[in-house]
Amino acid sequence: MKEWVASLVSWYLGALEQGGYGLVALMMALESTVFPLPSELVIPPAAHLAAINGKMSVVGVVIAGTIGSWVGAALMYWAARGLGRPVLNRYAGYVLLSAEKITAAEHFASRYGSIGVFVARFLPVIRHLIGIPAGLVRLDFGLYSLMTLLGSGLWCAVLAYIGIKAGQDTALRNGSLHELTLWLVGSAVALGLLYVFFVRRHMKAPHRA
Repeated sequence: MKEWVASLVSWYLGALEQGGYGLVALMMALESTVFPLPSELVIPPAAHLAAINGKMSVVGVVIAGTIGSWVGAALMYWAARGLGRPVLNRYAGYVLLSAEKITAAEHFASRYGSIGVFVARFLPVIRHLIGIPAGLVRLDFGLYSLMTLLGSGLWCAVLAYIGIKAGQDTALRNGSLHELTLWLVGSAVALGLLYVFFVRRHMKAPHRA
């Protein structure tokens, strides 16, 4: 799977200039399903390309990414709502999930509701899963969509900014391992703090209760 994802990302980077907004939206829709495609590999390169060649706009990239994220998240929501927990638990392993992860994500959605959907767009792992518990608990789809659009839009904007700033970093463009490490560590720390606070501390709270 990792090799397949790497091949997909390599193809995406080569096809990005021709594919434009549609390709960005498609990749972000895929990212918002159970497919393990990091959005960090989709938006920053597109934003950087938009900033240097003008064929796309950075705002357009953010909008395309946001819409794509909503499409993927909506598919996850309706699939979970239609299939129900027994079917998902039975076949979760075929899409690289586990019943435990689905249960934990459902606790997260039950605990935080619509605000949890918004926060989930910034969190590793839970970002790809939040549509499943939202559908299982039958969260209002209009509210779910609104929180998804808001969270995804903000997340895409952050990634676009990172892509532009990273592209402007001369040392990074020249392959400086030190500069690359700084960018990666900074991003990892910020995401890690969010993950620890919202997921590790609270997602499993119902088990302790």
